[in-house]
Amino acid sequence: MRAAVITQPGSMEITTVDDPAPGPREVVVEVSACGLCGTDLHILQGEFARKLPVIPGHEFAGELVAVGSAVTELAVGTRVAVDPSLYCFECHYCRIGQNNLCERWAAIGVTNPGAVAEFVAAPVANCTVLPESVRTEDAALIEPLSCAVRGYDVLRSRLASRVLVYGAGTMGLMMLQLAKATGAASVDVVDVNAERLVTARRLGCSASAASADELRPPKYGWDLVVDATGNAKAIQDALGQVGKGGTYLQFGVADYAARATIEPYRIYNQEITITGSMAVLHSFERAADLFATGVIDPDVFISDRLPLTAFPDAIARFQAGSGRKIQIQPGLGDT
Repeated sequence: MRAAVITQPGSMEITTVDDPAPGPREVVVEVSACGLCGTDLHILQGEFARKLPVIPGHEFAGELVAVGSAVTELAVGTRVAVDPSLYCFECHYCRIGQNNLCERWAAIGVTNPGAVAEFVAAPVANCTVLPESVRTEDAALIEPLSCAVRGYDVLRSRLASRVLVYGAGTMGLMMLQLAKATGAASVDVVDVNAERLVTARRLGCSASAASADELRPPKYGWDLVVDATGNAKAIQDALGQVGKGGTYLQFGVADYAARATIEPYRIYNQEITITGSMAVLHSFERAADLFATGVIDPDVFISDRLPLTAFPDAIARFQAGSGRKIQIQPGLGDT
């Protein structure tokens, strides 16, 4: 099969590799679409993946073309979205229900061969069957949505919260949509990319600007401030925008070397909570259910649908901040 392979930090190639074969409790998925994510850039930079080469791609959906000898619940031809998380279920964190912090954490597209390929193997337990109303290629959005759902689990947001989101990329826009769905009184969005702010306004944000200084803060400040950029400068600014009794969520994936300064007295005196959200935790099936209700519109979120051979171009567009969600669809003809 054809696949994109990150061979070493900064290098990738489109090549031919062996087709995957399913283990007893695995399936093989013919990939309909795989979304690009900031994690893919980190892997390309030499972070996250334990070793290279690796086939990237962890946001995907497709159709089953093979099932393992012990798979009875799903059949060839079933359309699925796949949770890429691979846990050991044995370590301390798995035993206390914090599987996303697994000491042997692994994931399809990070430590195991991923879905920027024609086919990918996955545990049958990680597959969620798609309803007829959901297009298979659109369902690749369920994985990032499940990360956003996990973020809101961590936030434990109250009705009528005042929310400020840094970043109007895919994840920031999803946090905007979930804030509205969970009863936020207002959702303001900051991004230096004017094109992305157009989409944020289209999705109904309360206000948008290139910096928080250009916004009119709520009378008592923002209750929830979410960074969806991973950018150190944005993170530093966002930490200073949390109102008294408010919560800051580090949702964007920062570089390992990124640093920010906090004010311990202010955190104590104003009872500010600083927290983080790591990937997916018991949120994938809920995200699939939400997706089926139309909580996000795929035609708004997906800006580019490209063939497999365009993966290098897709990475370049992503790095440049072009578009919204960029997808690789292996079944597309080259253009």
